[in-house]
Amino acid sequence: MGLTVGVDVGGTKIAAGVVDDAGTILATVRKVSPATDTEAIEGCIADLVLELRQAHVVTAVGVGAAGFVDVTRSTVLFAPNLAWREEPLRAELEERIDLPVVIENDANAAAWGEFRFGAGEDVDDLLLVTVGTGVGGGIVLDGRLHRGAFGVAGELGHFRVVPDGRVCGCGNRGCWEQYASGTALVREARDQIAQGGREAQDLLDRAGGDVQQITGPLITEAAQAGDVFAVEQLAELGRWLGGGIASMAAVLDPAVVVIGGGVAAAGDLLLEPVRTHFRDNLTGIDHRPVLDIRPARLGNKAGLIGAADLARSTDRTEPGQSPRLR
Repeated sequence: MGLTVGVDVGGTKIAAGVVDDAGTILATVRKVSPATDTEAIEGCIADLVLELRQAHVVTAVGVGAAGFVDVTRSTVLFAPNLAWREEPLRAELEERIDLPVVIENDANAAAWGEFRFGAGEDVDDLLLVTVGTGVGGGIVLDGRLHRGAFGVAGELGHFRVVPDGRVCGCGNRGCWEQYASGTALVREARDQIAQGGREAQDLLDRAGGDVQQITGPLITEAAQAGDVFAVEQLAELGRWLGGGIASMAAVLDPAVVVIGGGVAAAGDLLLEPVRTHFRDNLTGIDHRPVLDIRPARLGNKAGLIGAADLARSTDRTEPGQSPRLR
């Protein structure tokens, strides 16, 4: 199909790029996201696409949005950090830019990008787990993005791991992201310091003595420098991730689990505990093949690349299906 544009719509910025059929980004532009104004968001997306079209001939646009997208990839049902509610985004954008448009959940788009061009390009079944403020991800089964009957599959962070556990932003209790996210990492470190743990003094010194200045990147930096307390915080996060991935593997049986998101920058300081606790919790470990847990390869470009490829490869006559192009 030639060149397509991928758009990654977030709560603070909107990024767009021209992507070829090998997953290479040829040009990018971005703007601050007017998150509370739906018309302004659509105008911003259209302006970015128009800017890219001035130098490139593109045939379609894929938009990755943080929210629930319906099974026809046309309507944003709900976006927690944006103003969209039952928004017919595809129709609105196609009218503005006069090109075919595909709308997809941003984490699904990232999973597709890693599957086609990143850490999962050698398999047909992949689970992407993104670890940042929350836990998100996407599922590819038998070479197709799994979106569910209503288009809203893949909300991994709201898999419940602790009955009557911590209250989640979604309103339920005990969701995985309350224990296995970057937010949980920081909360636990701050709580332990507040309780007077002397072993955390080095990390507190890095934060200038202010516990509120402790962040996920700061914990990672300290761990990479050998801080024992910071290493243990990442290991604890890895325990929660590994156990949850084992439960998901029992249901989905992917060949590869790809770990992405900001916390994945910790590398093996996080991934090795994940792998260990995955194996400790996997049902029938001695009697089945064991999947591979890998770091993501495309970083924060995965969603943009995946959305662009979905615009190229999605058959709009088959809602919810995304054929693998090889």
